[in-house]
Amino acid sequence: MIDRRQPVLVGVGQINHRDGDAPDPADMLTEAVRRAAADSGGRLLDAIGSVRVVSLLSRGYPDPGRLIAEGLRVADAHTVYTTQGGHTPQLLVDRACDDIAAGRFDVVAICGGECWRTRSRIKRRGESSPWVDQARDVVPSELFGEPLRMASDDEARLGFTDPVQAYPMFEQALRARHQRSLAEQLRIASRLWARLSEIAAGNEYAAIRTPVSAEAIRTPGPDNRLVGFPYPKLMNSNSSVDQAAALLLCSAETAEGLGVPQDRWVFLHGAGEGNDVPYLSERHDLSTSPAIALAGQTALELAGIGVDDLAHIDLYSCFPSAVEVAAEALGLSLDRDLSVTGGLTFAGGPWNAYVLHSLATMATVLRGEPDAYGLVSANGGFLTKHAVGIWSARPPASGTRWQSVQKTLDATVPRRRAAPHHEGEATLETYTVMHDRAGKVERAWVFARTDEGHRTLAVSDDVELLDTLETEDVIDRTVDVADGVLLDVR
Repeated sequence: MIDRRQPVLVGVGQINHRDGDAPDPADMLTEAVRRAAADSGGRLLDAIGSVRVVSLLSRGYPDPGRLIAEGLRVADAHTVYTTQGGHTPQLLVDRACDDIAAGRFDVVAICGGECWRTRSRIKRRGESSPWVDQARDVVPSELFGEPLRMASDDEARLGFTDPVQAYPMFEQALRARHQRSLAEQLRIASRLWARLSEIAAGNEYAAIRTPVSAEAIRTPGPDNRLVGFPYPKLMNSNSSVDQAAALLLCSAETAEGLGVPQDRWVFLHGAGEGNDVPYLSERHDLSTSPAIALAGQTALELAGIGVDDLAHIDLYSCFPSAVEVAAEALGLSLDRDLSVTGGLTFAGGPWNAYVLHSLATMATVLRGEPDAYGLVSANGGFLTKHAVGIWSARPPASGTRWQSVQKTLDATVPRRRAAPHHEGEATLETYTVMHDRAGKVERAWVFARTDEGHRTLAVSDDVELLDTLETEDVIDRTVDVADGVLLDVR
């Protein structure tokens, strides 16, 4: 017997706008919610009590949930708008389940997306945006989440602020720990990404539906320029998309009352949330994620299953290193399918909202396998903020539960001391070299450890040094640094 207040995911909607300019982002999100309502098979639109929106970058609406509610003709709905971070969709789901279980709302819509490709096209044409300007004094009923600050002041001082800089460094740290050559590491990453491209080919909502070979993915060329060494473009998240997704959650009682067939029902069984040490200069190990490991373990324990019980998985896949680190943390083999969508390169990465697409796709998969379990992970920042959820079309025996593991992480995970002004020798730990759009080297960043085990970040624009970093295996070699400047590699 299912508890009448048991939260249940009953409707999913996805959009991948392919042809011409996309509509106003708020209009596209509104359409995604309508699709989710139609997908449910029930009479849910008029019953929506809360509209919750993942932070958009395409348009600076103060309260996009209000625009969506008005478009759905539920203008008096409660609205929520989040801070940035790819982990926020799962957090919104966790809180919505709490609200539904407690009777605060009967039907909650969660949506997000971007019209970034169209936004960029409009800017290139030198045109003003045709999209709606929402009044600046409009505010949502609730702001959700903490600010996403990815770099420390000292890291930002050196310009180290972008995911395309950080994730290649995780890749290099992984190969160093496993004592692999760069060629070996790239073969692993490119095989993983080639399989994602095959999965995306079967996903009707994917941005790129043509499979790409592992060799083509790892080989730089005119259409696959190097971005942050050793990653070519096809190993980077693809934000040049016009995509939206929406979820509709309600109580079991409401689902029954509004005519949602039970073959549409999917349940969150357990979820874990936790953050790694916020700044890379202070992380003990740049190739692991204690937060993913503990959040995943907690989600599985709350669901009452083990990792071997998982039939389907979608790991957050902005860059290969994100998947490799998460798979290792969760005890998953890289030889199995680790996405249901095809990932952020091929399915598409609409900034903070990708996980809504992975949840929508996972729900669709699980409806077809009522006894199966699926895991979805979410990641914000530089492998910093994490949430892991376990889903099934089978009702949870103990209800939906989620738990933060932050107190345990804060008490048990060691930190390194940052040494931003170190002068002298250090041991090179990991690095990347950034390239411009023409493929020319621009700048390198290295993390190195001092004799005391502290970590320092250094930057170089010296072309000869950049060439050394790209042509020689320099990890564990001695470097000379001075207050954030890389002087030499020996």
